[in-house]
Amino acid sequence: MAETTILWRPTGPEELELVRASGWKAWPPRLPDQPIFYPVLNEQYAIMIARDWNVSASGVGYVTRFEVDREFASRYPIRQAGGRDILELWVPAEELDEFNQHIVGLIEVIHEFWPGS
Repeated sequence: MAETTILWRPTGPEELELVRASGWKAWPPRLPDQPIFYPVLNEQYAIMIARDWNVSASGVGYVTRFEVDREFASRYPIRQAGGRDILELWVPAEELDEFNQHIVGLIEVIHEFWPGS
């Protein structure tokens, strides 16, 4: 069995519904104005985005967790998006189908945020 890396993804209700429709196995294609799929490497950073951005943008924010084959994931650059612990994995949108094929197990919702929570 391949070694895995745990990643988190803050998401809103529309994207989460598409993940649910996949059987919790894949991320949906990016929209034309989304050239990069960026899961994050830190649960606290994912919480911050879901709580502070997704809730105000769409009324609810979710944090998901999933595992991906470590060797495969290492092909993508890790980008620092702010502070020392604000790290993202940058996957080009055109490679998301292949990335999805290397998810190990299911994508799971681990946190949910609503206005005032």
